[in-house]
Amino acid sequence: MSLSLTKVYAFYLNGFKAMTVGRTLWKIILIKLLVMFAVLKMFFFPNYLDTNFQTDAQRADHVLEQITRPAVQNH
Repeated sequence: MSLSLTKVYAFYLNGFKAMTVGRTLWKIILIKLLVMFAVLKMFFFPNYLDTNFQTDAQRADHVLEQITRPAVQNH
């Protein structure tokens, strides 16, 4: 089992070392992830609980109320 894992690891290691265009593509992917998770989070996902409630108890009560309330029936 460990021999096959070693072979798989060596296969991927050699593949990543030999990349030329792939390195550029990985850089683009990482930059896009950084933009999506860091920048967009700041502007589109504000911290609702911190801005609307003063204490941790109030935040916990609000979350519990939202999770446990019955679903709205649309007929």
